[in-house]
Amino acid sequence: MKKISDFVLGMDESVTLAAANRAKQLKSEGRDIIDLTLGQPDFKTPENIGNAAIAAIQNGKASFYTQAGGLPELKAAVQSYFADFYGYAIEQNQVLITTGAKFALYAYFQSVLDADDEVIIPAPYWVSYVDQVKMAGGKPVIVKATQENHFKVTVAQLEAVITDKTKVLLLNSPSNPTGMIYSKEELTAIGNWAVEHDLLILADDIYCHLIYGDASFTAISSLSEDIRKRTMVINGASKTYAMTGWRIGFAVGDSEIISAMTKFASQTTSNPTAISQYATIEALTGDKSQIEFMRKTFEERLNTIYPLLADIPGFEVVKPNGAFYLFPKVTKAMEMKGYTDVTAFTTAILEEAGVALVTGAGFGSPENVRLSYSTDMDSLKVAVERIKNWINSSNQSSGTSN
Repeated sequence: MKKISDFVLGMDESVTLAAANRAKQLKSEGRDIIDLTLGQPDFKTPENIGNAAIAAIQNGKASFYTQAGGLPELKAAVQSYFADFYGYAIEQNQVLITTGAKFALYAYFQSVLDADDEVIIPAPYWVSYVDQVKMAGGKPVIVKATQENHFKVTVAQLEAVITDKTKVLLLNSPSNPTGMIYSKEELTAIGNWAVEHDLLILADDIYCHLIYGDASFTAISSLSEDIRKRTMVINGASKTYAMTGWRIGFAVGDSEIISAMTKFASQTTSNPTAISQYATIEALTGDKSQIEFMRKTFEERLNTIYPLLADIPGFEVVKPNGAFYLFPKVTKAMEMKGYTDVTAFTTAILEEAGVALVTGAGFGSPENVRLSYSTDMDSLKVAVERIKNWINSSNQSSGTSN
């Protein structure tokens, strides 16, 4: 008897989680591995947030189911957050609290896509977008953003791929895996184009507070009423507040779509974990001094590691201004080591240099690799030095056969 469905057999595993799991396996075997795979802050959740969770346990609030769409108190906190940060008012029926921002994305695709509806996805893209669209029966349409254009797509590129089946345009700014940010002017042009073609916009804003240098974040949903009413904003607690383990995301947008997403959540996850919801209320409304400290730490790491990475032979790096990733083009380095496949090249760096990176193939960019600088400075410096020494080593790998 065939046990596994064709659907799951045809699904790609998350390359970030696969790389992280392999790094953990080698560490368990006693190998000295520096893991730069996962996109999660290396800081503990701020104390005031943890204390709010403890209080919720002690007073019994965390003991029971909440509404499937999330606590009204947390929705109210999201309302205040949107008024303060996004600059516009929302109603509670425009908010859904989810088990991580990843599930918010999944619920959105399941709620708006019918069979063969097309979703335009700029590449490089976060690894789960494509498979989540496929899970909903939709068709991902990939538009390649070049490194020369700082990994951002243009209206002309979007115009070239739109069809009568196009329903959603997905934008992730700041981007995972590139860290690049669309300007207000670029987003205005793209948003107006989506309005002109009556498309829905899915805005993944999860890295919106991790901005560096002179860069600034613009929410596409804030640009005009016409753009806002067709935009679903996905955000959450994980990246900004060092709460990856708490698994709280939220979606904000059209109330009819939010209602459909809530119905979908009610039949899948039910409510997000109650204790995590109470913690997130404090994250959104409480002291944020630790948040700025973490942001400044990431910026210092970026400014330190970027020139060191750019100095590795065969690595071509554009300096990002958001998130906590670097996404170098490594085709020349691959040639130097005798590789033609970026996944095999990344595996060799792990096995031979002891540094875990993520292949760019899973992000739709087979010329690049991703590394996360959400780890301590000393480890980052050692990791870059290991990669540089490995590239400079005279022995040629057998990568051409991969």
